[in-house]
Amino acid sequence: MTPASSATLSTFTASDGDNLALHDWPVPEGTPLRGVVLLVHGLGEHAGRYEALAQRLNAWGFAVRGYDQYGHGQSGGPRGGLPGAGRLVDDLAEMVHSARTRTPDGVPLILLGHSMGGLVGALYAAAHPASIDALVLSSPALGTRVSGPQKLLLRTLPRLAPDLRVGNGLQTRWLSHDPAVERAYLADPLVHDRIAARLAGFITEGGPRVLAQAAQWKVPTLLLYAGQDRLVDPAGSRAFAAAAPQPVVRSHCFADLYHEIFNEQDAQPVFDCLQRWLDERAPVAVAALKLPQAA
Repeated sequence: MTPASSATLSTFTASDGDNLALHDWPVPEGTPLRGVVLLVHGLGEHAGRYEALAQRLNAWGFAVRGYDQYGHGQSGGPRGGLPGAGRLVDDLAEMVHSARTRTPDGVPLILLGHSMGGLVGALYAAAHPASIDALVLSSPALGTRVSGPQKLLLRTLPRLAPDLRVGNGLQTRWLSHDPAVERAYLADPLVHDRIAARLAGFITEGGPRVLAQAAQWKVPTLLLYAGQDRLVDPAGSRAFAAAAPQPVVRSHCFADLYHEIFNEQDAQPVFDCLQRWLDERAPVAVAALKLPQAA
């Protein structure tokens, strides 16, 4: 069950004037800062669902900033809408720039994206590898589960009716083995089930774009994915791990877990894997930081 939020909420105004909701979890007073983690959430949800993960990262010495993507949570835009194919990656670019300008020199900036957020993060990292220090991909949407008739619709709808929004088809029972996670998800007023044809096209086309660049991957990356994922196809993660340079990309498949690996009944092995990798990337406490409430 999602704990009460300890985040500071504020608003970021994107370059086109739309407002994006910010969630900041600063490190506790007196805790030396080891790094800053920028969270990118998945389809239909919002950054507030990552409270438990943010608190873990805080305890390890990492300040955390998340934001509700366009058309999600408390941010602007129609639910599940997408005004242009590049919008989500462009928003992330602005978020990275904002976080970087507020981060002391020498403090690593780490991007962590889940599901659709993992796809957005991977597309951004491929285009701007020097702008972040590391990347964590959690069950990234690099492979989609799409039937033959759905593939036909996705080839035509984004062109003919890009703003048409329909149900996203997400089956909540496959989020986690923990029934409390599904109950909290269904009861969350900021969660929605809409997806525009253009957004669906972005997701289905984005995975192959990332896989095509895997062999030239430059950003130190930790790939964590679920072997029993029914919401995205884990074959996409396996293909990325196989094609990417092993010194750059480290991957771990949690064979028995469902999609939301950080919200599973036994998520401790996932947190342990993440903590070990972060210990390598940011081994020394470097400063004390509180990200400002206003962007």
